Amino acid sequence: MFQQTPVYDRLVAERGDIPVQVRGEADRIHRDLAQVLRQVSSSQPSAPRSAFASKVPPTTP
Repeated sequence: MFQQTPVYDRLVAERGDIPVQVRGEADRIHRDLAQVLRQVSSSQPSAPRSAFASKVPPTTP
């Protein structure tokens, strides 16, 4: 993405490669969230799609 420069190399040496660290943490959070969502969806298979969805079909007059 960025062309390596001496300034960037020095910052990485002093502070670490922050973009790589952030990307790794974002990937970990994404995996954790996907696992939680799978557990929730498998434990409530008959849950309505929306809290506002009607459970009883409307009757015709």
